[in-house]
Amino acid sequence: MTRVRQVKTTFTAGEVARELLGRGDLRAYENGALSLRNVFIQPTGGVQRRAGLRYVDSVAGAGRLISFEFNTEQTYLLVITDQRIDVYADDVLLSTLDAPWTEDEIAHVAWTQSADTLLLVHPEVPPKKLTRSAGGVWALADWAYIQDVGVIFQPYFKFAAPEVTITPSATSGSVTLTAAADVFTAGHIGTHLRVGGKTVEITSFDSPTVVTVDVIETLFNTNPTVDWEEQAFSPARGYPVSVAFHQDRLVLGGSRDLPNRLWFSKSGDLFNFDLGTGLDDEAIEFLILSDQVNAIRGMFSGRHLQVFTSGAEWMVTGDPLTPANVQIRRQTRIGSMVGRYIPPVNVDGATLFVSRAGTQIQEFLYTDIEQAYQVTDLALVSRHIVPTPVDQDFDPQRRLLIIVREDGRFATLTVFRSESVAAWTLHETDGAVLSVAVVGEEVYFLLDRDGTYTIETFDSVLNLDAALSGSHESGADTWTGLDHLEGRMVTVVADGIVHAPCLVTDGTITLESPARRVDIGLPYTHIIEPLPP
Repeated sequence: MTRVRQVKTTFTAGEVARELLGRGDLRAYENGALSLRNVFIQPTGGVQRRAGLRYVDSVAGAGRLISFEFNTEQTYLLVITDQRIDVYADDVLLSTLDAPWTEDEIAHVAWTQSADTLLLVHPEVPPKKLTRSAGGVWALADWAYIQDVGVIFQPYFKFAAPEVTITPSATSGSVTLTAAADVFTAGHIGTHLRVGGKTVEITSFDSPTVVTVDVIETLFNTNPTVDWEEQAFSPARGYPVSVAFHQDRLVLGGSRDLPNRLWFSKSGDLFNFDLGTGLDDEAIEFLILSDQVNAIRGMFSGRHLQVFTSGAEWMVTGDPLTPANVQIRRQTRIGSMVGRYIPPVNVDGATLFVSRAGTQIQEFLYTDIEQAYQVTDLALVSRHIVPTPVDQDFDPQRRLLIIVREDGRFATLTVFRSESVAAWTLHETDGAVLSVAVVGEEVYFLLDRDGTYTIETFDSVLNLDAALSGSHESGADTWTGLDHLEGRMVTVVADGIVHAPCLVTDGTITLESPARRVDIGLPYTHIIEPLPP
């Protein structure tokens, strides 16, 4: 019987789903593989064992990683855990701050950065501002909207029906406001209202129809009026869901009680949302009108402001954006994940986002011919690789989109559009990956290794995970500093030779013979299984 040999020269389609085993006519079949575990696909089509994970530090618990990059030289890793933020630079802990978000709330925190300021929002928590001073001091504080004589220039909205009136008992001092319907809750204490364009602050809750207020601007009269509104963001109404900077404006996308509304600050005045008289530089506010009320889930500032909702993708145009010329147009109907915030990422001018069902990684790309955005499902032939993503980021150095999965594994997509490269591989480690962030040229992971939470980073020199390296000029048989691997059997590479596995006790291992150089960590196995001919 004649044996047929086939030469496999490229894996530019990555690991493909087993449903394609009968589709030898597809290009993905010709350039794909049946199984690719713990390997990277190079943009040129080659395959290599993935980099090991070097141990950086242990942290308080589960959470999320965020990149903070002031410039190419000053880059920081933020680790958000239960009511805490740790700030790292060059793998060294610089600062620890108290934070308001619980472990369960962290998944819904969204953020955007400008220079030395990071803005963070959550639908149930007042928005925060993380700043880094010139002296290297980090601080977390509430947003401070622009004020003028007690008047706060923040977004306002009338949540009650248009016909509901409000009646003040007096025009100044401490007065009561009586509404014609149930509109107030205890959460309104501290909220600002505008009655006839004048500002008051609620000081006590008396009933669903009556509150006591301090008058900041003298009211016109005590007549019932439908001309009133309350601040859009408060404990009673929730807070912004997403945030972005676009064309020198701060953009807020959706809130708990106003899920499909957009707010743009004044141009160049980021915390001033005064609508004024509609001049070109004044604030902008509008509702996304559609056949469905789909909640805004994320935004990305690119050629246009891209708005990702639970049911569709939109672009906001206007060059420059002004109250008179702003327009919003629906582009596609995919929808983004609702259960948690997964930031869209930019790859070569396209925006990659996770679909509502969590089974697709969509490429959102503007085409000059159509003058519109189109989507491409990057996981079409590898759907099994990306079920239920929980985080993502892009490593430009390796050309890798990194997807953290709910089951604790992570997937990588080598993407190079100009060469038609879209290759998925799956990665496993002894533990669960929780989050990923690319900081400068470094890729960091947050992991849960049997209840020990660690930060680890790719290290192409290592072939182990949770690994540390050490050296001793004259050689040593006892090596310490392994507390994060306590009670585990670890693999040791001593002077280039694989040593017998060792048990970590009290953060220490003892070798059978001294070694000058060691790598110590957890082993992982790579698999390359081609498709059948």
